Amino acid sequence: MKRILFLIFSAVLLFSCSSESIPSGVLSEDKMVNVLVDIQLTEGVVSALPVSYDSSQVLYSLLEKDVFDKHGVTDSVFTQSMLYYLEDAAKMDRIYTRVIDSLVVRENNPGIEERF
Repeated sequence: MKRILFLIFSAVLLFSCSSESIPSGVLSEDKMVNVLVDIQLTEGVVSALPVSYDSSQVLYSLLEKDVFDKHGVTDSVFTQSMLYYLEDAAKMDRIYTRVIDSLVVRENNPGIEERF
């Protein structure tokens, strides 16, 4: 009986350690990629406008809020998610690789919006 309980406990411990669960209040990788793609596009639009630096910062803040609204995310959840993913370089690298790939697809196919 003790062996069975030990095996069950070991299996539960092994599976719980190996699963990568995202804490509550942190965006999933897919959602993070989508938000970051839109943020990068917003930064590109604002940087291309012929306005002063101060004006571009104000405009970017407004457009960034629109991005968060579009994705149903608050700025605090986004910040918390960034901090979470920045703790693991491999995860952040994987996220930004997907962001770059998405932006390249959009650049090569201007009429197509990629969906995840």
